[in-house]
Amino acid sequence: MATLRGERNSLSLIVDGTARSGPRTPTPAQLDTLVAQVAKVTGVPEAAARRNVVIAYRNVIALEMLAVGRLAGSTQNICGKLAATPLLAPPDRGDILEIGTLYGLFSASLLRMLHRAGIEPRMTIVDPLAGSQLQPGTPEGADPTGTPVREDVVRANLAFGGTPGTEARIVRGFSGDEDVRARVSDREYGVIVVDGDHSAPGVRADLEWAEKIAAPGGVVVVDDYGDKRWQHVKTATDEHLAQRGTRFELLGAVSTSAFLRVRA
Repeated sequence: MATLRGERNSLSLIVDGTARSGPRTPTPAQLDTLVAQVAKVTGVPEAAARRNVVIAYRNVIALEMLAVGRLAGSTQNICGKLAATPLLAPPDRGDILEIGTLYGLFSASLLRMLHRAGIEPRMTIVDPLAGSQLQPGTPEGADPTGTPVREDVVRANLAFGGTPGTEARIVRGFSGDEDVRARVSDREYGVIVVDGDHSAPGVRADLEWAEKIAAPGGVVVVDDYGDKRWQHVKTATDEHLAQRGTRFELLGAVSTSAFLRVRA
């Protein structure tokens, strides 16, 4: 028993919630639910969905062990985004935009998942990188990792995404800033991850911008959709999708992220 307790403690050091958003210990039932959601949204067989979910989980554990900082969000939500996005076969032009990155670890993980799916990605990141995570309605405080949110930290983590990570374009500022939009709107994006300002006006503004720069057939991922802590995200997204003339079609949700397809 003492040996078993020692082994369990060693495993706990790898997957518990210390210096993270929470523990990385999904139950079999939670994984089964996640696999079913990925399969439903992407239309692939459950075996293919499970493969991507498992690979995504391994990436999360490996990168958080080696990186500076952490991935933001629950294990199911992170793995759902990483697993489903490449299975939706975004346009092979490879341009990716992430609005709100924190430490850059999700970008690095997504680059790896897209690369293994045969997409050679080019990443653009928009974030103020102001030293701490900025979110209206949430008090600023020390991150559980004790790591500042800075560009040098993001750069260090993007290196885990290989060459696409080291060559990623980082545009510092808010997604609503005119100069930021002018710099970033120089191309169309096959994947856009909306994870910036979670207020209703912020989400609406990011989706309106995404309408203009998303490539036909592209994928837009709206993070924290359906998360009770961020109810404005779902409200604003649903209101946007109900508008006449939107290019976006809701494919469904995986954990607490919505997946939208860009109409041609």
